[in-house]
Amino acid sequence: MERADIIIVGAGHGGAQAAIALRQQGFTGSIMMIGRDNEPPYERPPLSKEYLARDKPFERIYIRPPQFWEERDVTLRLGNIVTAVDPQAHTAKLSDGTQIGYGKLIWAAGGDPRRLSCTGADLNGIHAVRDRADVDQMMAELDGGAKRVAVIGGGYIGLEAAAVLTKLGCKVTLLEALPRVLARVAGENLSQFYQQQHTAHGVDLRTEAMVDKLEGENGWVRRIVLADGSSVECDMVVVGIGIVPAVGPLIAAGAAGANGIDVDEHCRTSLEDIYAIGDCAAHANPFADGAVIRLESVQNANDMATTAARDIMGEPVPYNALPWFWSNQYDLKLQTAGLSLGHDATVLRGDPADGKFSVIYLKDGRVIALDCVNSTKDYVQGRKLVEARVSPDPAALADPEIALKELV
Repeated sequence: MERADIIIVGAGHGGAQAAIALRQQGFTGSIMMIGRDNEPPYERPPLSKEYLARDKPFERIYIRPPQFWEERDVTLRLGNIVTAVDPQAHTAKLSDGTQIGYGKLIWAAGGDPRRLSCTGADLNGIHAVRDRADVDQMMAELDGGAKRVAVIGGGYIGLEAAAVLTKLGCKVTLLEALPRVLARVAGENLSQFYQQQHTAHGVDLRTEAMVDKLEGENGWVRRIVLADGSSVECDMVVVGIGIVPAVGPLIAAGAAGANGIDVDEHCRTSLEDIYAIGDCAAHANPFADGAVIRLESVQNANDMATTAARDIMGEPVPYNALPWFWSNQYDLKLQTAGLSLGHDATVLRGDPADGKFSVIYLKDGRVIALDCVNSTKDYVQGRKLVEARVSPDPAALADPEIALKELV
């Protein structure tokens, strides 16, 4: 039976960073990274942005050049998934039937796109945005004449896809079931701003739009029927309604977890010698007042990978990283620091009409997060407000003439 000192399950940002961090910290044992894609590790955020827009070729979104992994003696088992784990025997079973022994295992499998469950969800022309194959298929259909695109979901993936598809000349309809876009992650000021921006760019944006079913012709999607009886004609559908953590084998093996896999401050699961990191790891986050959450971000995946590597190397440092995110839509760069969950007040800094402003989120008077649109200085300085857990005067926060660094 094959064996690796460390098996890394998942070849995305978290898996790649875990291998990098282990080698940087002097680990000399064998490392095997198992990934479902047929490509070496690559960045995911550009898929719905620069890659779909054809502004950046695929070769430029590799996390490291393909030869890097061989040079660092990291074995890549691509086009495979782990279907079962035996924590007692320290073995993992792959989809090709192979069994591989391990000393320690890092689960970085991320999540699978949440699929539609309504009638017609199995028609051709319905896409998620998870990997290169998804986007390549979308581009092929666009090249084949698809022009009317319906985007289901008003989160970041949906909005970014809508922006790029509009740029590519498509007629885009965006359907959000909730009363506003970004409802789960941002305040009303930001939601209203992005709704106005997308509408101004020609997107037919509809909120409180519940999908009832999809209808097709010759096996291809051609229409979305909404709960109110109205319909949207389309040649293609892009679905961005969240992910389902890819944790089945670990749960089956007895790992603790409900929404993802539960991990401690060092990313250790309840199973001996098994760690979980990234999108699928449920952890008590200090920037969410200790609430157990999952974070779906590159920052979280990378920082958790480093945390797990340090623990494996016998130099444990608790995970305590400030969450941050970004989104590019049209000529708007959104940068977010902290978590706005549970905020009880907001401060608007600047004027959205100028296309440059920040929304600052407060809880009990303390700054817990910022959304900064084309305001990099606010983002950089505002991070320190969140980290310092300060409670500045709201009037000072709202005054663009007062630098945020003066309020730390």
